[in-house]
Amino acid sequence: MDRPLLFLDVDGPLNPYAAEHGRRPEGYTTVRIPREDGAAGDPGRPRARMRPERMWLDPRHGRALLALDYELCWATAWMNDANRWIGPVLGLPRLPFVDFGEALLNERPDGVHWKSGPLVAYADGRPFAWVDDEQGDADHAHVAAGHGAPALLHHVNPRTGLRHDDFAALAAFAASLHPPRAGLSP
Repeated sequence: MDRPLLFLDVDGPLNPYAAEHGRRPEGYTTVRIPREDGAAGDPGRPRARMRPERMWLDPRHGRALLALDYELCWATAWMNDANRWIGPVLGLPRLPFVDFGEALLNERPDGVHWKSGPLVAYADGRPFAWVDDEQGDADHAHVAAGHGAPALLHHVNPRTGLRHDDFAALAAFAASLHPPRAGLSP
């Protein structure tokens, strides 16, 4: 059986953007990403005059993510830019990414997050976990109704980013997909 997918959002789980203003969390490093090369900028402002985006990233997260029994995949508005700006800081190899196409940042009238449909489509029946800070009840219902395999929608607090308990929950979900065979000792 293939390993489950782990859909990784950047802002919130990896970049605790809502942490106490101006106080970088312990263990994190500050990265400044030019807006003309990074994430989408403010459409009302010329990009050349925009300040670089400040991100806090914890390099230890890369090793911890790679140690999980998942196939990692970016699930972020950064899309492939996450391979350029985020992955190297974390020590991650180049990862596949979900191309959100026209769904990118488009709010749905039914309250389902704009990522939910494309993630279910990308998973194509494979088990997956999705770490993000924006899922809600509508997303849980949408995934349950439209995805025939196990799925974990794991909310991460954007004030703290991924923590030990989050990694433990992800590891437990992956382990639950491979129950021990009868007659074998642990």
